[in-house]
Amino acid sequence: MSVNIKVFNLYYPIRNVVFFITETILIFLSIFVASIMKIRIIDNHVFVWMDVWPKVGLITFVCILSLYYHNLYEFGEVYGYGELFIRLLQSLGISCLLLAGIYTLFPQLIIAERVFMFALLLIVSFILSWRLVYNWILKGEKFKEKILILGSGPFAHDIIKETEKRENTGFKVLGVLSNTNSLSFTENVPVLGRIKDILLVTRKFPCERIVLALSEQRRNLPLSELLELKLKGKIIQDGVEFYEHLTGKIMIEKLRPSYFIFSNGFKISKFRQRVKRLLDICLSLIGLGLSMPICAIIAILIKLDSKGPVLFKQERVGEEGIPFILYKFRSMHINAERDRPIWAKENDPRVTRIGRIIRKMRMDEIPQMLNVLKGEMSFVGPRPERPYFVKRLKEQIPYYSQRHAVKPGITGWAQIKYRYGDSVQDAIEKLKYDLYYIKNMSFLFDLAILFETTKVLLLKKGAR
Repeated sequence: MSVNIKVFNLYYPIRNVVFFITETILIFLSIFVASIMKIRIIDNHVFVWMDVWPKVGLITFVCILSLYYHNLYEFGEVYGYGELFIRLLQSLGISCLLLAGIYTLFPQLIIAERVFMFALLLIVSFILSWRLVYNWILKGEKFKEKILILGSGPFAHDIIKETEKRENTGFKVLGVLSNTNSLSFTENVPVLGRIKDILLVTRKFPCERIVLALSEQRRNLPLSELLELKLKGKIIQDGVEFYEHLTGKIMIEKLRPSYFIFSNGFKISKFRQRVKRLLDICLSLIGLGLSMPICAIIAILIKLDSKGPVLFKQERVGEEGIPFILYKFRSMHINAERDRPIWAKENDPRVTRIGRIIRKMRMDEIPQMLNVLKGEMSFVGPRPERPYFVKRLKEQIPYYSQRHAVKPGITGWAQIKYRYGDSVQDAIEKLKYDLYYIKNMSFLFDLAILFETTKVLLLKKGAR
């Protein structure tokens, strides 16, 4: 049985999904139990479920949202219980402020103060206890899916490196099977034998999944042995697919044109495009309307800080490689690229004082909603690049043109998963995420990206 589950076109370890669902139920039960005790036991009134559940559901949602934005569902992060307790209290404090704002607008949702205080006490107790038990349970290796890797070349190294980097994936690499006589491996993983001995090795080292990471598979695959193992219930998975599910990006170094044609995904339907366009129009109109006061203040500050126009206009490459003019608030001194286009660097001297602030808060990108309204961009998609860099990158990176199959976006999968890029190698890494997004495009995936983007903005990550 697979240890991963697909949610919003992203693969999560089942144990992480179970953890999240269980914690949500515990928070809901904490508030529910507090309500019952107050209404039935203390006040001796009839408990009416329909009157209570919307209030309980609201508090649960706000608490989960606050925990998420305090990185308490980043399963790769390891916190001591002291730090966990502090972060938990901070999250619940933010929850109280958010609920106070909601109660001001919707007083009918207010829950009794004594219920709320008792519920908070139960939430802290339940979450700390649950996380303690959960961490103790996961220390056992039996809760990890054991995998065997066929191949000992660079591809196998990459897969092992990514697996070890993500300890929360629920996978444990038992070892590799080599197609050479070498008995050594540079990673902290043993060579268990030759590929031809796969049946013997799997009997000696039981595993649930076999990952094919051979550079040349046609002549090296033990087809009859793999078929026998599959009929015995083993999961046989191509290395490219496993890497994709593990990392949320596509390994372009191993791709052939047939991958785009025959793999599941890369289906950009007209209906999906129309729905996305309708949502883009609605969101851009709302966003531009709400941001007008902020835009006015930014415009004044830019004019006071440095000479030049408020808006910065620059040619970018859009859908199907068609160029368009992108709008941003000017954050650099005029003539910043007098000689030739160059990528922005950290602590870039070309950036103005106000520019540094609005870049950090991503406010310089607000005018891009005009591009969205005009249909040149979407809210979610690959980052639009300048023609100068596109020409260079197309020559150096295979399949770079495929990122222009969809409209570029203000935010995107690559933008939230990878730091700001300023080199060809960075462009390669971001392309891996862009292709994964194009392959798995959906309304729910876009929603997940927008949700994660707000977190990136709040934590001020990635801007230059």
